[in-house]
Amino acid sequence: MDALIKPIRPNKPADAKTSDVKSSELDPSEFMAAAVRADQPRPSRAEAEDAVKTLLAYIGENTFREGLLDTPRRVVEAYDELYQGYHQCPAEVLNRTFGETAGYDDFVLVRDIEFTSQCEHHMMPFYGKAHIAYTPVERVVGLSKLARLTDIFARRLQTQEHLTAQIAAAIDEVLKPRGVAILIEAEHTCMSVRGVAKHGASTFTSRFTGMFRDNPAEQQRFLSLVRGPNR
Repeated sequence: MDALIKPIRPNKPADAKTSDVKSSELDPSEFMAAAVRADQPRPSRAEAEDAVKTLLAYIGENTFREGLLDTPRRVVEAYDELYQGYHQCPAEVLNRTFGETAGYDDFVLVRDIEFTSQCEHHMMPFYGKAHIAYTPVERVVGLSKLARLTDIFARRLQTQEHLTAQIAAAIDEVLKPRGVAILIEAEHTCMSVRGVAKHGASTFTSRFTGMFRDNPAEQQRFLSLVRGPNR
């Protein structure tokens, strides 16, 4: 499946000066809708199950032994759940807002949003917590919607860097806040259970827009609240 996502930064022309090339923001039109179009050709369920059988045979398994007879069906069902974000629309999650804020003008922070995603390089899980803050302009979104937005993007093949940028860009695009701050911490099983096998290593990524990007004091306040006195 093609998630229709765009590189965060464009390739720099060979003859371009550094000052002539600006960092590219994600284009929301390319990922704010469901990633799977109704007219997009896809393999059948039977073909997907046959592909699982091929992989089982590749690793040396007997696909006819009792314990594996139903494995292809289970794997495809698991894929339907793990990658359901391809069929969900991020914009729809954020489109209902509330205006009764009594003039609230500080940022809103939702901390410790647990998520699991799949690395697009090895198709192995990475999991952790997302911390999201935004400073609203008149209207706010339901707090659970930030968790749902995280899950939609996480349930697609991802890199942690792109996941961080997508969440920030979606909130910016729909809510038009004065600023967005994102911090994601995660452990990658493609690093902890294979390759260098460094269990417990954590990766941190962040994204700041608007007032958070322009005001280091606001960045620090966000980070202080995320970390807290006992973290």
